[in-house]
Amino acid sequence: MAGKTKKQNLTTEPSMINFLKPPPYREPLPEDKIDKTYKRLRLQVFMGAFIGYAAYYLVRKNLALAIPGMIQPAENGGLGYTKLELGIALSAISIAYAFSKFLMGALSDRSDARKFLVIGLVLSSILMMSVGLFPFATSAVWIIFLFMLVIGWLAGMGWPPCGRIMVHWFSHNERSFKMGIWNTSHTVGSGLMGNLAAWGTILLGGLFMVDIGGGVMVEQSWRAVFVFPSAVALLLALFCWWALRDTPQSCGLPAIDKYRNDIPAQKEMSSDKKIPVKELFIRYIFKNKILWLIALANVFVYLIRYGVGDWAPTYCEEAGLLTSEQSKMAFSLHNYAGVPGMILIGWISSKVFKGRCAPANVIYMVLVLLSVLLYWKALPVASFFADLLGTNPDATRVTVVYSALIAIGFFIYGPVALIGVQAVNLVPKNAAGTAAGFVGLFGYLIGDALLSKVLIGAVADNVSLGWNATFWIFIVASILAALFSATTWKKEKETYQGNTK
Repeated sequence: MAGKTKKQNLTTEPSMINFLKPPPYREPLPEDKIDKTYKRLRLQVFMGAFIGYAAYYLVRKNLALAIPGMIQPAENGGLGYTKLELGIALSAISIAYAFSKFLMGALSDRSDARKFLVIGLVLSSILMMSVGLFPFATSAVWIIFLFMLVIGWLAGMGWPPCGRIMVHWFSHNERSFKMGIWNTSHTVGSGLMGNLAAWGTILLGGLFMVDIGGGVMVEQSWRAVFVFPSAVALLLALFCWWALRDTPQSCGLPAIDKYRNDIPAQKEMSSDKKIPVKELFIRYIFKNKILWLIALANVFVYLIRYGVGDWAPTYCEEAGLLTSEQSKMAFSLHNYAGVPGMILIGWISSKVFKGRCAPANVIYMVLVLLSVLLYWKALPVASFFADLLGTNPDATRVTVVYSALIAIGFFIYGPVALIGVQAVNLVPKNAAGTAAGFVGLFGYLIGDALLSKVLIGAVADNVSLGWNATFWIFIVASILAALFSATTWKKEKETYQGNTK
């Protein structure tokens, strides 16, 4: 009878909460199997987290790449929306994601990482695909906004479980480098998004014919930008389900700190204990001064990250710098460039600065500033080199624009990666998702949604300001990001630089 009562009490919790609960720890594996199993599973879960998070970006950037087509008049296959209107709709993803990443981070710290990531990815993919398939989804800006709002919330189920995986499967003194590599997943995803958008337009664009009245049919090929990448993301979700595992202990393995004999200077950082919600938010988040400082730096890093990247296709076409096809390629190259940039900054942080992130962030932000200046002055720079070298002016212009966007991507994604590393390094393992979500809240809500989407869209639409004014915003943001990163330089070293192994 007692056994039945216990079973009944367990089922009183919501079924979804029970479904998401982390798997229990298994009996330890035999000693002779631990090393081989650990090495295999570390690679497997790393690939699952890498591909899983990259896939989330296949259902995040679709609207940004569809905007050039959507702002066209109806007779040209567009919907006639303004940049400001679609900038506001685009901001919905960032607004929802900002809060979701924070709140879902707290939930993910108490959930099975595999289930958490895959569920969010599948639902995001289905909804984003629906935007392209069903005309009602784009019949009004407020409807697009609502779709993006829900997708943005679901997108918050991507980073937190990956953060949980990284802190449980990789120890302190290797984490900057390993997370630097893992963080390249979102640049790979964003870059692949540009390629898939172009391929989808070619393969499926002709299928989207719409009657605009009077029997006149026009092709809305931009709808393929929503459909094709989403279908690919659904396929990648299957791989993630196979590859991911929650914690080493759930696979019969010892905790990573014990396995690698890498115990942080502050012992509580390696603790696996469940942290009460009040203590989690008050002690480790709201009273964590250095976390606030890197959150403020993140605002300006994200303003540049998304302000440059998301508006690049529109700006390059309107400024006469690139064609539609070239602008999509530039978008991809800009994102792909972040891959070596993040790997290098992870190596610099781990090997040169002994795990500290602030010095490397400051260096990269200074280089971002110089790259933004090159992007802004691409036309006169291209003209100068074309005259000097006697090269084709058009080819030189394209080369300079590509080079500038590649440089910005290379350097801006470094701080994006290390700020996330700083956040998870500042708290115990079971608070990692919440800390990353808190820092992300600032970056996505203020830096991305309000500044890079709405502010940049409004300024670019303003006749008296235009695109030139947006570059002044990027310049100021670069300086402020460097300054806020610098404020954490000394404090970061005092707080968590312990192992120099």
